[in-house]
Amino acid sequence: METEIDFEELKTNGVKINYYFICKRKLWLFDRKISMENQSDKVLMGKLLHEESYKRDKPKEVLIDNLISIDIVDISNIREIKYSDKMQTADKMQILYYLYYLKNLGIQKKGIINYPKQRKREFIELTEKDEKEIEKTLVEINKILKNTKPPPKIDVPYCKKCAYFEFCYV
Repeated sequence: METEIDFEELKTNGVKINYYFICKRKLWLFDRKISMENQSDKVLMGKLLHEESYKRDKPKEVLIDNLISIDIVDISNIREIKYSDKMQTADKMQILYYLYYLKNLGIQKKGIINYPKQRKREFIELTEKDEKEIEKTLVEINKILKNTKPPPKIDVPYCKKCAYFEFCYV
C-alpha cells in the first residue's frame, strides 16, 4: 500500500528540485542561504539569456505561493527557459514538479523546456509515474535538509563549472 505524502509540509521551490538532481550538497548549502551563484558567470549568462529570450511571450516570471517561479505561462503550457541541456534530467524534474504543484492547485497544464542557444524544445507531460517520482524526491529533499552536516561532495566533471566549486574543493 502506498502512503500519501503531506504536500503542504513538503512543498519546496523549483531550484531545490533542480539541485537535488544535480548535487545534494549544493541543495543543502543553498537551503542554508550559502549562495555562491551571484559570483558565477554561468548563472549571469543564464539570467541574461532568460531576459532576452521570448520577449513577445507574456506573462513572464509567474510567482506562485511565493515559492515557485515559472518562466512563461500560457493557456495550455508552462515553459522554462534553460541555458543548456547539459542538466536535462534536473530541468525535466523541475518542470514536472511545477506541473505537479499546479495539479495540486487544481490547474492542468503541459510543460515545455526551451533551450534557445541550441534551438531546442522538450515537451513534458506529467504522468502518474512522474508524480510518484516527485513525491519520493520531496521526501528525500526533506531528509537531506534536516541533516546538520552537508552531504559529501560528488566529484563529477561538471563540478569544475559549479558556482560552489571553491566551497567544496579549495
